[in-house]
Amino acid sequence: MLEVHRTHRAKIRNHPRVAESLDRHGWSASKLWNVANYHSRQVWEETGEIPDHKELKNELKTHPKYKGLHSQSSQRVLEELAEAFNSWYSSDDDRDNPPGYRKKNYYDQQGRRVHEEHPRSTVTWKQNGIKHDTKNNRVRLSKGANHKEHPKAWEYILVEYKTRPGVTVENLQQVRAVYDQQKERWELHLVCKDEIETPTAPGNGTAGIDLGISNFVAVAYSTEDADLYPGNRLKQDGYYFPKEIAKCNDSGGDRATRLHHKWAERRTHFFHALAKHIVKRCVEKGVGRINVGDLEGVREDENDESKNWGKHGNLDLHGWAFNRFTNILDYKAKVEGIEVVEVNESDTSRTCSECGRKEDSQRVERGLYVCEECDAAFNADVNGAENIRLNINESNSESASSLDEDRSTGWLAQPGVYLHDLSRGFQPRAEVVDCKP
Repeated sequence: MLEVHRTHRAKIRNHPRVAESLDRHGWSASKLWNVANYHSRQVWEETGEIPDHKELKNELKTHPKYKGLHSQSSQRVLEELAEAFNSWYSSDDDRDNPPGYRKKNYYDQQGRRVHEEHPRSTVTWKQNGIKHDTKNNRVRLSKGANHKEHPKAWEYILVEYKTRPGVTVENLQQVRAVYDQQKERWELHLVCKDEIETPTAPGNGTAGIDLGISNFVAVAYSTEDADLYPGNRLKQDGYYFPKEIAKCNDSGGDRATRLHHKWAERRTHFFHALAKHIVKRCVEKGVGRINVGDLEGVREDENDESKNWGKHGNLDLHGWAFNRFTNILDYKAKVEGIEVVEVNESDTSRTCSECGRKEDSQRVERGLYVCEECDAAFNADVNGAENIRLNINESNSESASSLDEDRSTGWLAQPGVYLHDLSRGFQPRAEVVDCKP
């Protein structure tokens, strides 16, 4: 059996009754985040080390702000902060900033800050803080000690929820209360554990995936079939949203918060839609294994110095979450019985998949790879994906030079191109309809 976790979004049916309680817990989560953030910064300045969530818990479990949430909910806030600090601390990019404090500024008509308050942070309840009434579609969420009143019925938040048709909520593991800035209301994310029979792989084929900047994904399914997925949507959002957010600095934080939220949602939607489309294509083509290029060290050259990808390239590389996409792809592929394996991608972009010649100058311009040895011409990103598919860096793998097929024509030279449309998902380039952010 294969154990999977599914997240179902649910509308709160009794929102007017529970909104105030959820507000208080959302504010408490922000306050605890800020207290823990301040403590982490002090420890880092004094010792040069970032405390993990266990150290934060031991230090803050007696703090009044810790009791604003159920104990497991408070632990989750500290886990998220520790993860954010470790991600920042391990990054070599000077443009990264440490996790910030959670606060919301209010301005008057002259642009002067009037006051600030804590925003409503996401609150997570784990199993010990949940009682699930499956018959009536209700969950009891334990209150933090600071928010409990004397009557027993007031020691929890009784939330009635409604999911989309056909969804059955069973084996509930977590409940996340998420505040929607645009709709100005709370919603529930219900995380359920499910066991399914381990699926049989669709076939014995292998696909190769090359992750990049101009084309976010290039996929080689075989010597005769390849697809490109340009990152146009990510680029457009990456240029549009920061400019719009910058305009909010002098007028207030509400719109900036909504823009950040919308940007994150669109990025997440893109990753999920892309992974789903690739997995669907792999099932159709009998692929049982996906080789993905391991991008560790993508920001450094051979001397461990930062690579210069150009002004726009550096911005894209900094903002695009390759590891996050790979994790989403791994999850969706596993459900279909497809194995996702990270392979060494060194030299795959400068090696000819036809004859195996290795030369930097063979990539003559963006999107074009021409081999001086065998006169083969490929789409450059697809050539890299084909080498990843063949796993040319493994001594026991299928060698490109040992194959008899001519890979310099057809799909490897002119692959299919899919662009993302917000309403219809990924469509062939000729059919795509553009949508503004």
